[in-house]
Amino acid sequence: MPEGDTIFRTAATLERALAGHVVTKFETQLPKLARVDDDRPVQGRTVESSSASGKWLMLRFSDDLVLLTHMLMSGSWHIYRPGESWRKSRYHMRVVIETARILAVAFDVQIAEFHTEASLARRKGFNQLGPDLLAVDFDPAAAIANLENHPDLEIAVALLNQTVVAGLGNVYKSEVCFLAGVNPFQRTGGMARAQMESIMSIARKLMRANIAPATGDRILTYSGFRRTTGRADPAENLWVYGRAGEPCRRCATPILSRKQGSDARTTFWCPVCQPL
Repeated sequence: MPEGDTIFRTAATLERALAGHVVTKFETQLPKLARVDDDRPVQGRTVESSSASGKWLMLRFSDDLVLLTHMLMSGSWHIYRPGESWRKSRYHMRVVIETARILAVAFDVQIAEFHTEASLARRKGFNQLGPDLLAVDFDPAAAIANLENHPDLEIAVALLNQTVVAGLGNVYKSEVCFLAGVNPFQRTGGMARAQMESIMSIARKLMRANIAPATGDRILTYSGFRRTTGRADPAENLWVYGRAGEPCRRCATPILSRKQGSDARTTFWCPVCQPL
């Protein structure tokens, strides 16, 4: 599932590819988007900007029109030159935004909505986002205050709550807890403020380390490769996530895994490095 770092990279790539250019063709398989396009055509508008907030991506067009998308589990944006073969079949296409030099194609996007700036500000789920870890003005004190407002939540569950802090997903929650030496099942109400400060600092550091600009003309919203260990070997890119039964990279104790939270997301941790 795409997390905040990959959405940030996607938004940055779409910004470079589309911003300042006029839409020459708009196509969608989504009836709600098509109805808006019939009334307020996208073709002929200028792409003003592309930006990310947590796991949401916004494409802003001239005359107050915003395309809001969320990838959920399987969505992705690709960019292509005109005439270039797509890496996915047309069956998976949901949105095409074409300019004179670039096509931006959204595949398998689960949420795609047109908004004005006013309706975007009222959009439930989007207007309740916590501080964005990748924002220039990220406020760790506000994120910590949000954690403190959920004392009964286990910390790994709290980190996935986008109203607490925006951008973290299932991979990062396990990696952040490991590096902070915090058991993922510890309730936030029993944590020291220094632990919370450490978690926010580590989370921001890890995500910022994974937002290097993509190269080339294509981008996948999720490439499957994310590095938290700082090691170049792809086989050693993560500390605990996806490594159940394998030795901890610090103490050699077998990594444990367990479903956690109402969404039953799998959490990975080292019982020695992260005692409860």
